[in-house]
Amino acid sequence: MNSFVIAEPDKCIGCGSCEIACVLAHPIDTSGMDVPASVNFKPRLKVIKGAHAVAPVQCRQCENAPCVNVCPTNALVYDKNSVQLLADRCIGCKTCVLACPFGAMEMTLVPQKRAGATTSSGVTFVSVAHKCDLCVNLATGPACIQACPSQALRLVDPQSIRDKVNCKREKSLLSLHKLNLG
Repeated sequence: MNSFVIAEPDKCIGCGSCEIACVLAHPIDTSGMDVPASVNFKPRLKVIKGAHAVAPVQCRQCENAPCVNVCPTNALVYDKNSVQLLADRCIGCKTCVLACPFGAMEMTLVPQKRAGATTSSGVTFVSVAHKCDLCVNLATGPACIQACPSQALRLVDPQSIRDKVNCKREKSLLSLHKLNLG
């Protein structure tokens, strides 16, 4: 079972702090390239504001992930109890975007220096899949969770799921026991 971040819409205030924290946790190397500053703002989650709720949507790190199953280049792999993207393998085909049942996969343009280019104007952009990686590069865990002022985000790990399931089973057993006594 993989860990994933989940949002509680009743607590989310839609401030976007999670998106900013995500961007800061994943800087894009544009050194030596003449690219607009907006290229660096690529959050791996998106705050969605609906008619009755607001919350970020991000990868659920599925165990039998449709995106992993359809990727023709094996750019999506299971690693560190999550689904990780190996961007250098991505060919930008978008099959992962179509396969994701949560709408958490998207494509982004990433700057690359053209082969043999010696000036900053020799920049080209390639389309690459983009998703939450649970901030595996951070010892403190997902940056979005730490940045959320309303504590609407939490990490769900295999042990917490087992604990919740056991709690539900105990409640079910107690209610069954009460029915038999009554």
